Amino acid sequence: MATLKRIPAGELDFSFSRSSGAGGQNVNKVNTKVSLRWNIQKSTSLAKAVKERFVKKYKRRISEGGVLILHSQRFRSQARNIADCIEKLHEMIETVAKPPKRRVGTKPTRSSVEKRIKTKKSKSETKKTRQKVRY
Repeated sequence: MATLKRIPAGELDFSFSRSSGAGGQNVNKVNTKVSLRWNIQKSTSLAKAVKERFVKKYKRRISEGGVLILHSQRFRSQARNIADCIEKLHEMIETVAKPPKRRVGTKPTRSSVEKRIKTKKSKSETKKTRQKVRY
């Protein structure tokens, strides 16, 4: 996370609701589920290239308005779920922070070319033997 610039707290919007699942009485009373909303298009904390890679990779998680929505209800406390959401966001950004390496095209080896041609010829011969004989 050394390459990651800190996202200002003003860009993150949190909302809270009741968690689902087991948890006894606590789950019915306390709003521990956290939903984090972050508008990527208006964000100033990421470089343009990183934003583009982020949107390309996580386009299914981003709404039409350019807002990323993350949820967390793993823990029984609101504070830990907030930290979990922020950690998820940082991990997502970290995956796209480095630009991907460019692929260097290479020439196929002579043996691989010969092998490919040999298999093509054998397949061709096999198919020729299946044809009806013409007079």
